[in-house]
Amino acid sequence: MRTKKITDGVYWMGAVDWDRRLFDSLVPLPDGTTYNAYLVEGSEKTALIDAVDPDMVDTLLGHLEGVEKLDYVVCQHAEQDHSGTIALVLDLYPEAKVVTNAKAKSMLMDLLLIPEEKFIVVGDGETLSLGDKTLTFILTPWVHWPETMSTYLSEDKILFSCDFFGSHIATSDLFVRDQGRVHEAAKRYFGEIMMPFRSIIAKNLEKLSPHDIRMIAPSHGQIYDSPGWIVDAYRDWVSGAPHNLVAFPFVSMHGSTRLMVDHLTAALSEREVRVELFNLAVTDIGKLAMSLVDAGTIVLGTPTVLAGPHPMAANAAFLANALRPKAKYLSIIGSYGWGGKTVETLAGMIPNLKVEVLEPVLCKGLPKDDTFDALERLADAIAARHRESGFQG
Repeated sequence: MRTKKITDGVYWMGAVDWDRRLFDSLVPLPDGTTYNAYLVEGSEKTALIDAVDPDMVDTLLGHLEGVEKLDYVVCQHAEQDHSGTIALVLDLYPEAKVVTNAKAKSMLMDLLLIPEEKFIVVGDGETLSLGDKTLTFILTPWVHWPETMSTYLSEDKILFSCDFFGSHIATSDLFVRDQGRVHEAAKRYFGEIMMPFRSIIAKNLEKLSPHDIRMIAPSHGQIYDSPGWIVDAYRDWVSGAPHNLVAFPFVSMHGSTRLMVDHLTAALSEREVRVELFNLAVTDIGKLAMSLVDAGTIVLGTPTVLAGPHPMAANAAFLANALRPKAKYLSIIGSYGWGGKTVETLAGMIPNLKVEVLEPVLCKGLPKDDTFDALERLADAIAARHRESGFQG
């Protein structure tokens, strides 16, 4: 992709990774991604805001061929998909300084071995003049690392938001043109990466309020030239009430647990509770994370394996505990052959979830009438809790 003009003196200098399908050896990327770097040319100084993933260094260097002078490289986040090519940029422009905050400086010295004398350290609210353009630095910690920050270009009212408001989509579009597609991708991104930090993200959203933001330029995904809707979406994902929704990850080995899952799903549907099922043997964990953003209740379905939960169910519990969704209720259903401690094991894996645990339903072998009766009672309990809590949607 070629350099693209955003507005006078501001250019996209990033790279589109059409083929990448896994991030951090963990996060699925069904639509690829972008690594967005931005060039801001003032009347006196020029700054590059962030860089690209090392695999895309040739693309960035190609963008920079026509840039005769670079005074600053603003690093908003030390993770290597943003910072990994900064050392090569400094080789091209030996007079350039890395502008970042104190925590990011320490990380960059460790991760990239950039010498200390190359840094200019900025604090929250500090500014950097490029002549007729001014950069204001806004520290936004834990969005999603402790050192992350955003940069506001005052004259053009552009917020360079780093991972804040990001989405993993490979496309030739510079600006958001398919809002539905971007909303889904941004929600997936939030669920996978941002959800554990909901409380501090709420505070960081408030830090942005004094600024007149006409455009949001994230480090992944397209630029929001009408950014109100994504800010509203974040407010809902961070602080909104859970929905009338059960996120239901499950795994079944010989069909017994699946019979229970199908029965509970039908019972909940009859009681007008929405259910999203995730067969852990084949599911995309990003889809599960998206469901956890909204779910009022989580139900885990698992057979017993070697006296404990199936490893895939244990992994789902570990994921939910790490992501810290705002669900209020949780239950466990499943089958066993001769015994075990499935419930105790799973309950011990979710200390971060502030949930009421509803009566689990376990059966020996195939489910029988008493099992289905217990599942009906569980459906009653979930529906009642959702009504009492006023969950909508």
